[in-house]
Amino acid sequence: MGRDAGFEALVGEHGAMLRRIAGSYEADRERRRELEQDILLAVWRALPSFRGEAPIRAFLARVAHNRAVTHVSREAAAPRRSPLDEALPSSDPSPLDRVEADDLRERLASAVRSLPLSLRQPASLTLEGFSPAEIGQMLGLNANAVSIRLTRARAELRALMNPEAPR
Repeated sequence: MGRDAGFEALVGEHGAMLRRIAGSYEADRERRRELEQDILLAVWRALPSFRGEAPIRAFLARVAHNRAVTHVSREAAAPRRSPLDEALPSSDPSPLDRVEADDLRERLASAVRSLPLSLRQPASLTLEGFSPAEIGQMLGLNANAVSIRLTRARAELRALMNPEAPR
């Protein structure tokens, strides 16, 4: 299998994860699309350096997060107000269920985007199913530090998602 076919297969298998990572960093639809393209380019460039020391999924997530962090830091230098992004597609059969699920996804994505970067990274990787140990490897932290950040992120997300709940 050539490099192009291998890349297409990886994007086919892991593209949704890469899009979700981009969405956890960028709310504006057009800038999110730009970030998605930047992530794909970064993945394309990084693939030759993949040594197989970690699962390819973890490698791709790390590349995506590194690129997203660069994007966020660049955006922070020139802050702009952005509209809320569109609801994520849902596979729920009922229209009411679909609306409720889309609303919940949007609220969660918005809440994750509002977290400080040190909490956003482990939170979005956890939502992708990575363990604290895997996240620690990706971010250069030990699993305990990741767990502490996840505890803080969960508390902040709980407060953001349920503002009327007592703290």
